[in-house]
Amino acid sequence: MLLHVNTPFWAVLAVLLVLAAGVVALARLGRARDTLVAGGRAAVQLVLVSLVIGWVVRSPGLLVGFLLLMYGVATRTAGRRIVPAPGPAWGWAALPIGVAVGPVVLALLLTGLVPVRGVALIPVTGILIGGALTATVLGGRRALDELAARRGEVEAGLALGLPEREARLEIARKPASDALLPGMDQTRTVGLVTLPGAFVGMLLGGASPLHAGAVQLFVLVALLLVQAVAVAVTLELVARGRLVRPVG
Repeated sequence: MLLHVNTPFWAVLAVLLVLAAGVVALARLGRARDTLVAGGRAAVQLVLVSLVIGWVVRSPGLLVGFLLLMYGVATRTAGRRIVPAPGPAWGWAALPIGVAVGPVVLALLLTGLVPVRGVALIPVTGILIGGALTATVLGGRRALDELAARRGEVEAGLALGLPEREARLEIARKPASDALLPGMDQTRTVGLVTLPGAFVGMLLGGASPLHAGAVQLFVLVALLLVQAVAVAVTLELVARGRLVRPVG
């Protein structure tokens, strides 16, 4: 067991969350309340998932429903982070996540690398959806921020005869690519700086270090593909004006 879940556990957890929010407040980063809400939501959601996961893994219908719920929550979160105001743009956030994750999960199932069992499918799909969510949000926000800051350069490109898509891509491509950096850094430093969750979890479950390392490597490489596709699709949606922020 990695941690003992007892009274000191919950006390230290609460202190860490309050300290995190306190640092955000002292630094005037403007997200102290969001930090507390995120920690509280995580606690409630993990408790609920822990209670229902046993039922989900036994029923194919519930399993599919749970995977769709994960996808839906990721889509809404990505849309809300990229475009703060509710609107049609939120729905477009489903595309990069779905296009990135769906084919990879399907390939894993068809090749038998991941069995059609909730105990295996849920964590693998969750990791991939999480990676696609992060890449979509970072790529979309960076691209839109850059387009807003360099609006004059886009208009200059249009004046020179560039199609609107090409003019927007010239400005947004490099900033959007920054969304790939966290995944690349995690992959490059694995084993030297961090020991990711899949590796540690398999070791605690009794797997050999070699087997655990092979599974973690597979997850990291799959994440590189998922995030690359998510950023590429997000960039295309921004360039075509599908993911946009309201003017004014």
